[in-house]
Formats: sequence, structure tokens, C-alpha cells
Amino acid sequence: MNYADSFDTDVAIVGGGPVGTLLAILLGQKGKRVTLVERWPQAYCRPRAVTFDHEIARILASLGIDSEKDPAITYHDELYYWKNVQGETLQIVDWQSKSASGWRVRYWFNQPDLEARLTSIVDTIPNVTQIRGWEGVGLAQDDEGVTLSLRRTPMEGQSAGGEASTLRAKFAVGADGANSFVRQSLGIENQDNGYFFDWLILDMIPAEKYDAQPAQWQLCDPKRPTTIVPGGPGRRRWEFMVLPGESADEIQTPERAWALLEPWGMTPENAELERSAVYRFQARWAKNWNKGRCAIAGDAAHLMPPFAGEGMCAGVRDAVALGWRLNAILEGKLEADVLDSYTTERLEHAKHYIEFSQDLGKIICIVDEHEAAERDARMKADLAARNNEPVPTDICHLGPGVWCPDTPHAGELSTQGVVEVNGKRDRFDQVCGHGWIVIGMNADPAKVLTPEQLEQLAFLDGRTTQIGTPGTSCDAVDVEGTYASWLDSIDARYVIVRPDFYVAATASDAESLRCRFDEVMAKLHVRVAAIA
Repeated sequence: MNYADSFDTDVAIVGGGPVGTLLAILLGQKGKRVTLVERWPQAYCRPRAVTFDHEIARILASLGIDSEKDPAITYHDELYYWKNVQGETLQIVDWQSKSASGWRVRYWFNQPDLEARLTSIVDTIPNVTQIRGWEGVGLAQDDEGVTLSLRRTPMEGQSAGGEASTLRAKFAVGADGANSFVRQSLGIENQDNGYFFDWLILDMIPAEKYDAQPAQWQLCDPKRPTTIVPGGPGRRRWEFMVLPGESADEIQTPERAWALLEPWGMTPENAELERSAVYRFQARWAKNWNKGRCAIAGDAAHLMPPFAGEGMCAGVRDAVALGWRLNAILEGKLEADVLDSYTTERLEHAKHYIEFSQDLGKIICIVDEHEAAERDARMKADLAARNNEPVPTDICHLGPGVWCPDTPHAGELSTQGVVEVNGKRDRFDQVCGHGWIVIGMNADPAKVLTPEQLEQLAFLDGRTTQIGTPGTSCDAVDVEGTYASWLDSIDARYVIVRPDFYVAATASDAESLRCRFDEVMAKLHVRVAAIA
């Protein structure tokens, strides 16, 4: 029997939400056999997440989803204000600018529509099998693979599903939510910060265009902390903190919801209440994200309060980080040990956003009027001291992993500018693609790397790109001077960019580039024997 025939699939993904579906796409498009297991027969049709940042827009663009034009996505060229009950501005966050990675800082979307877009891509990939209406009930792994025991999800009124099946995979990923079966099966513990606040989420569809001024803001009112933001094209969202002593069941009734919305001009006559639900905002993360041939991602690995708008973003990053690693492992290019860097990089990155979101929540969720007055005075003074300048969006490094920490901008999302190649002008990713790319600014990396290094790069399906100023001989023209400005600011001439768009290393000269390249390859666990 052929060894490959002993496996039903290369990767089994438990959980068919946006994280699991994206991972299935990233693996399936590279020819891997993927089985996507989802416990619900039909996709959930109600909104959940409503916002993502520039990094996610960049990732979606690699799938052909243009966040500037997609009907499921919109944006608002406005700042994000925090105001007190008197209408005074306490904080201004820059959600207006374009990011260094080439996309707007913040987008708003309707999750069911975006998930449908992702599912439509999966439907075009013949080597991805979707199993809906099944759930995992058992997991065992050995040196070669993972065996999943599945059971048909019980229908309403049933105590248990009747039909059972098993699935043999080379790797398994749990993207199966906060109560992850995969995480529990692996015996992975959570670090719980004990951060619990209940908030009522109201998703609205106004009958006519609703012009909120500002479009996105936070009301820091101790009598009822409130968030007012877009909910995607044609939608709005209100979030109301459930106050101490209030009943979560009572506050989410339609009658109570409409009463809370009345001061905002929302009534049953001019709007549809699409969803009313109380969520408990939590802060926790799994202590380890990979074990043997299994890994976890998304809410299975981390939960964070929504105040920074980074919950789903973190899960999408997980999918991309796992995708390039699993593809290379399955192709025999990297050792499975590279999955360890998935945990070290992503755990610290997500933990940063969890703690950042917690800090925001500690400011927002104040219900004591004296404490709120002290907060207001402090924040107004801080804002005045910096001349009302908006704070930039949060920049975060990866945790330790496949990057060189002693080179500028390594471990951060790479800058992206508009380039021109053979008459085509667009963002770098859309013109030059992505993967392992060694970029040289007015210098050809192919003439700097050794033959052995170029062989390693080719083995990883990587390439070199020389970016030049207009009028010079190069692979891609730096149309707006973005790359020249970026690299000049960090005294660098070369950049090693990873498949997830993060910087692995920068270098100022040829010798440093060769040294850093070798360092990155060693951290990658490249299968040197396979190259030879």
C-alpha cells in the first residue's frame, strides 16, 4: 500500500469559522489535501466580529478580496474618539491614516458575508473536503499522524448523534472556539486573567443611511459605558455594558434593547434589530499552541476583550502563521520542529493584544462616578499635553522565533509600497507576490547571496527582488519612494520578508545580509539533507 494512502487527508481542521476556513484555503491552494470539520450543518448567519485592521486587509488581498471594494467591507476616514458624558474628548486614536503595510488602519465588515466569500473560495478547491454537521469526540496521535474520532452532531432534541466515523491525518488543527475539543484533548491549559465584564451587543440595520457623528466612538459614561461603531455596509453596532446587579437575560430582551437605543434615534419603525446578545468579555490564552502533530488557533488559543478590535485579527494571523509552516513541512522542506516557533511567536503577539485590550477596558468600564471624574481629568490633561495629537495604532513584535531580534524592524509587519513591474502598478504584494522574498534597495540580492544560499531560497520557493528608484534598472520601481524612505530610516539596504509579510531580518550591507540569511535558515529548521 502506498504510504500516502494510509491517510485520509494531509491536515484535518476542526472548526469551520473564518480561522479554520482561511487555513483550509492557504493549504488547499498549495495542493494539500485538507478536511474541514464543522459541527454546525449551516453557517451562522448573525454578525459577530465587525472590524479588522490593515494586516488582515493585506492577508485578504492575497486571496483576491479587496477591502477597498468588496461589498462585505467598508471603511470610514475618521478618527476614533473617546468622550465623557459631558461630550469632552478624552482620547483620539488614529483610525484614519493608511498604514505602513499599504492598507487603511481600520475596516468594518459583516462577518456572515465575509465568511461566505471565504467559503466560496474553498468551494473552488477540489482537494479541500468540507464535513458539516460533525464534531470531534476523540483524538489520538503518534509519530506519523493523528486519528480523529468524529460523531454526527446531535440534532435538537437528541441526546447524542448516532453516526460515527474516524479520520486519519498527518496533522490536525483545532480552530474550534473557546471550548475547543482539540485543546482539551491535548491537555493544554489556559492562562486566565480573570477579566470578566458582560456587555450587551446590539446589531442594527437602519432602514435609511444612519449618519453618526463621529462614525466610530466610545462613550465613557459611568452610568452606562457604551460603544458606537459601524457594523459593516448598511449596519451599525451599539455595545452597552451590563451594570452590576443587572440581569443578562433581561437586558437582552427586545423591549430592553429598544429602550437603550431610543436616545440614539433607533426605533422599531426605522431599524431592524438583527441581533441582541450578552457576551462576557474574557482575557485568556493557552499556555502552548502546538503539541506533537497538533496545533490550535483562533479562540481555541486565545480570548480577548474587543476594545482594540483585534480578536478575529489574532485568529487570522494564526491561520497564516500555521499555513506557511504546514505547507513547507508537508512538502518536506522544513522539519516539524518549526511548529514550536508558531507557539513562541504567536502566543506573545496575541498576549500583547489581550493585555492591551484589558488596559483599554479598565479605562472604559468604570462605573464609579468619582473614579470616572479622576480618569477624565487625567486623560484630558494627557491629551492636551500632546496637543490633541491622535495616538498611532498599536505596533507589536512577534514573540521569539524565525527572525533576527537585533536587526531593525525584524519581527514586525513589513512596510509595503506601490511598485511598477512591466507597466503594472499596484501594491508590492499584488504585483510581485509573496513568500520568502529577499528585497534589495538599488542593489541586487541575487548578486550578493552565495550560490548555496540562493539554492536554499529556491528550495523554499523564495526569490530575490531588486527595487529601484524611477529611471534605474531594477525588477520593480519604487513608485512613491516608500521603500527608499523606509530603508533609509533604519539604515538598511536589504530585507528578508517571510510568507506572512513579517520581516525576518534587515541588513545594511552584503556581508550582513549573508550572515542574517544563514541565521534565519537555521531558525527555520530547513531540511538541509533534502537540499543536498
